[in-house]
Amino acid sequence: MTGSEVTPSFRLAYVPGVTPAKWVRIWNERLPDIPLTLIPVPAAEASDLLRDGGADAGFVRLPTDRTDLSAIPLYAETTVVVVPKEHLVAAVDEVSAEDLADDIVLHPLDDTLDWEHLPGRPAIERPATTADAVELVAAGVGLLLVPQSLARLHHRRDLTYRTVTDAPESRVALSWREDETTDLVEDFIGIVRGRTANSSRGRSQTPPEPKASKAKRSDASGARRKPAAGKTSGKSTRSGGGGAKPGKRGKPRRRS
Repeated sequence: MTGSEVTPSFRLAYVPGVTPAKWVRIWNERLPDIPLTLIPVPAAEASDLLRDGGADAGFVRLPTDRTDLSAIPLYAETTVVVVPKEHLVAAVDEVSAEDLADDIVLHPLDDTLDWEHLPGRPAIERPATTADAVELVAAGVGLLLVPQSLARLHHRRDLTYRTVTDAPESRVALSWREDETTDLVEDFIGIVRGRTANSSRGRSQTPPEPKASKAKRSDASGARRKPAAGKTSGKSTRSGGGGAKPGKRGKPRRRS
């Protein structure tokens, strides 16, 4: 291999809360010769990483800056409120934003929820990260609203979470640079969308044999039915030609 040849690889970025293990496993099964590298990235930096060429594709949270980026929305996550286990909210299955009006609700700088009006009372300062906000919830400073996967990611024994029925959802999308929709990107899009290995859009698919046209099939069928030259049908006809044998004439009867 010359110095100019580069072994193909695929770099996949993902934001906190997204678990790409299933798609990575399918990639390794279908494309075992092309290594896939995972790149964890903060949600606020994912778009810039893709735009700067730091990854071939990535799982991002919407809304985000999509300048020069393509994105396929994949799913939406329920929003939950993280509370201490002894909090009143822990006694119910779900709450509304109005139920949190008297509580301090922390709003970290890396929050990706598209709030029109943040519920509750604001804290004096915004925590730098979601992880920092979780620590403050454990210290009894306030509550935190996050996508459910982030609540699971930052799980603590002294905390729990409940669904917030009227909060905005967090949408997860697969994104990549518009001018870098490579074959490998197309392969990964197919995996994420659930296409099989033999999908019509798979690049490794063996093309089917071309089918004969109706006219060609008809000609071939006619050629099989046509008798060979010099042979006639075994059945004789009663008229035309000299094929039929003349019948015998009997003697005329005398009239009495």
